[in-house]
Amino acid sequence: MPAQVATRRPGAVSEKRRQELVLAAYREIAERGFEGLRTREVAAEVGVNIATLHYYFPTKEALIRAVLDHAMGRFRSTLAPHGSPSEQLRNYLRSVRTLLVDEPELGAVMAELALRSVRDSSISAILNQMYDVWHVTMRGLLRRAVREGGLRADIDSDAVAALIVATLTSMTLPVMTDPRRGDRALRQLELWLGVSRRRPAKQLID
Repeated sequence: MPAQVATRRPGAVSEKRRQELVLAAYREIAERGFEGLRTREVAAEVGVNIATLHYYFPTKEALIRAVLDHAMGRFRSTLAPHGSPSEQLRNYLRSVRTLLVDEPELGAVMAELALRSVRDSSISAILNQMYDVWHVTMRGLLRRAVREGGLRADIDSDAVAALIVATLTSMTLPVMTDPRRGDRALRQLELWLGVSRRRPAKQLID
């Protein structure tokens, strides 16, 4: 009886190739900046031709959108669903800070694209869409925390969500790579929100 040959579903292969292209572009931006992003080099790094890259991403804008979606996915991965809403918020703030320290390329990509968005309306539109989703997610978490008594009832969830997103976004800037600056900002935000939990003589980032 002939041995069975393992086969992959075409869809799985396509998704794997697409993700490889996204990660290659992500690394290019982190290492060389937006101006250094070359789609031919991205394709070459993955081992495909430029026509294959255009099959997955017909425009450079589509590739940038996918890179940003990957970056925002890294932020979303730190929002754990367990614990009370206020505990989720505290853990999220600390997990994002840890993520940016452990993965400096994430901050580099976000900062690079944010700066580029000042001169590029298409990137600005993509970033604004991403930040809108982020804002809505934070606002929902804050409202749940208020309903469950974890936060003061008089807080403006919409305004505080904007503050959280702005604070975390600022941490992608090079000047904030010093853990002391980021830790102070997050500690003060936790204290102000009332979600801080005392930790014995330790910074948020060890």
